[in-house]
Amino acid sequence: MYDPNFFRSRLLKWHATQHRPMPWKGEKDPYKVWLSEVMLQQTRVDQGWSYYERFLERFPTVQELAAAPEDEVFRLWQGLGYYRRARNLHAAAQHVAFALNGIFPETFEGLKALKGVGDYTAAAVASFVYNLPHAVLDGNVYRVLSRFWGIDTPLGSGKAQKMFAVLAQNMLDSEKPAAYNQAIMDFGATLCVPRNPNCGVCPLHEKCFAAQHNRVSTLPVKNKAAAKKTRNFLYVVLNAGDEVLMVRRGEGDVWSGLYDFPLFELPELPADKTAAEMLLKPLLGGVKWRLMDLSKPMVQVLTHQKICAVFAELEVKKSDVLGYFNSKNAENAVWAKRFNLKKMYALPRLIDRYVQNNAVTLRLF
Repeated sequence: MYDPNFFRSRLLKWHATQHRPMPWKGEKDPYKVWLSEVMLQQTRVDQGWSYYERFLERFPTVQELAAAPEDEVFRLWQGLGYYRRARNLHAAAQHVAFALNGIFPETFEGLKALKGVGDYTAAAVASFVYNLPHAVLDGNVYRVLSRFWGIDTPLGSGKAQKMFAVLAQNMLDSEKPAAYNQAIMDFGATLCVPRNPNCGVCPLHEKCFAAQHNRVSTLPVKNKAAAKKTRNFLYVVLNAGDEVLMVRRGEGDVWSGLYDFPLFELPELPADKTAAEMLLKPLLGGVKWRLMDLSKPMVQVLTHQKICAVFAELEVKKSDVLGYFNSKNAENAVWAKRFNLKKMYALPRLIDRYVQNNAVTLRLF
């Protein structure tokens, strides 16, 4: 049953007839390949494509990305999620531009030393740019290998990661690593898909363990997902004339580096304006305010947690707020013109949705 040559040859032959055009395919500029691989981690290709093109238009070289303010990088990234990728991308670009004179490492080990670059990204850049024999291992590859070889070890285990890493490297066509890596990734993305794969036209069907043993729907085996933690955010939207107070979130929590409104995390959210006023009186101390409206609850589901939020629109005087929120967030609080929010600040998706919904006083001109 173990037939690496069958697997490789059939896969490469299949791929030779499949054309899945993407702007980074066949690219030999390490900056562009690295950018695409970082951007497409945990992101669908159809979503990441437009971001990739916008980034290259604004930052055509690694030097220009490195020189950009972090806030601008975050604004362009807004909507892709997993913002740590954006921060690592910027840090790695600065290292390449300033410490390595703009020259990307040309080895797997050198690439992996860059901030935010793991085995997968290092293998992708090494093989696609330098044609080095390093196998990529992403979700698509895990699925193809698990089904073909009948591996039912749960993917999240250390045992599985080591097993698949060895198997992926053994399957690699060392003479055509770039072609092989692209072939297996495309195969998993377009034919051997998670649900309802088209096994009837699969070139590997006759020797595929899952197809021959009716295991396609049960492989690969994934660990049970942990229950998501629910967090309740009461946002206070402090309006002073045509300005609103924004706070840049610090390290160590969700959305670090992005801007949102001052918030209080509570055991439960207020159900109506009366309940909100009762909560806000002790929370806001001596700040004078008038509650203008309270939004309906909004939800954003993240990988490990669910955020439930309501927005309390308050009318305040800037002089009253300066001694309270600004002192609590000395370096991170900023009064922003309402019409500049989307243009000047990187916002979490939840805040962006609220702004786009034209909240009661937060109307963009």
